[in-house]
Amino acid sequence: MSGVEHGDVEPGGDAIVTTAWQLAEAEGWAAVTTRRLAEHADVDLGALYERFADRGAVVVAVAVRGFADLAAALAAARGAVGRPAEVWPAVMAAYLDFAYANPEVYDAMFAHTPELTLGAEQVPATIAATFGELRAALNPLAAGRDADTLAELGWSLLHGMVMLTRGGRLRPEAQEQRDQLLGAHLFDPR
Repeated sequence: MSGVEHGDVEPGGDAIVTTAWQLAEAEGWAAVTTRRLAEHADVDLGALYERFADRGAVVVAVAVRGFADLAAALAAARGAVGRPAEVWPAVMAAYLDFAYANPEVYDAMFAHTPELTLGAEQVPATIAATFGELRAALNPLAAGRDADTLAELGWSLLHGMVMLTRGGRLRPEAQEQRDQLLGAHLFDPR
């Protein structure tokens, strides 16, 4: 996991955020109490409260770090391909891989932290970076369409696919076909 680059986690909070991430992924968010978190991070409960006002603040810090890691994964995927037509499928695959590999963190990013929205007056840099990577991946396919709207639509489709897949509401045997359609055909400018 990467650190948060822009100071959304106070110094010394990294071990707590890492521990919260690991506990949530292993046992779910219900298992991440401040007492257990302090015990597993090997910090005094008072020290935890000096860094984070409450459990909710820890969840926000995990979400912000999740966005940082997702943005980094998308940037790496975008940079790893040579042709513009390969960029969106690579970024899409990286997004889905992150979401499926980190379901509890993904939930922290999108379900447990409604204050972390792209449209907020002060959006954390990691959320803006995630959106920027999606926009950069779809920009070559914009063909005169508004790139921001296209990125919002792409993000919405990816998020919907993640949540419906995780909820067992989509046909498992059609996953590859859905990925292919979304990755190679849905945003085709022709």
